[in-house]
Amino acid sequence: MTALASHPQRNSIRLLLRQNQALQSMDASQWSELEPLLTIADYRKGDPLVRQGDEEMEQVFVLEGMVKRVVSNPQGREMILRFAAEGEMDTSYAAWRLRTPLPYSIVAVTKVRTAEMPLSLWAEFLERHPEMKLSFEYEVMRLMSEVMAHTITLHLLDAPGRLARFQRKHPELSGRIPKKELAAYLNLTPETLSRLKQKLGND
Repeated sequence: MTALASHPQRNSIRLLLRQNQALQSMDASQWSELEPLLTIADYRKGDPLVRQGDEEMEQVFVLEGMVKRVVSNPQGREMILRFAAEGEMDTSYAAWRLRTPLPYSIVAVTKVRTAEMPLSLWAEFLERHPEMKLSFEYEVMRLMSEVMAHTITLHLLDAPGRLARFQRKHPELSGRIPKKELAAYLNLTPETLSRLKQKLGND
């Protein structure tokens, strides 16, 4: 990890940061306050950014690439809860506020570059900026609601319905997620996913 201020590509990274949905409302003084707290990290496909069970937590802003939020049971079975691509963020803010270990891992789906900071520092920053805290906590609730809706979908919809809902809800991601990852997210085999996509004429 490299501090943003000393990163050789800091100018282009700053431009990407300003496009992040969670940070777009910030003014110049807030940026001056936030930037020294950020570090830039690069991950390879499959690298964990944070691990399920960790007590040290990070606030993650995705600059390039895509990450997934995934939960595992003791037998190693995994369930993908959501994806986040450039311009989005992922967080364990709720777990941090509840003082519980991280309930999921955040893992690189592709090669990924992020801007990160410890959640304790991010929470302190939000306390100094109540309007940002309000909008950020609303976004955290929206993401939790999205994960809950996805989990319900896996139980209530058949395989074609699951794929159709994903393509309707996330058209910007449907062509970018590797087939194996998308199949796991939809609780399908890659072969079933291929057949469904051919049937729907989306290949």
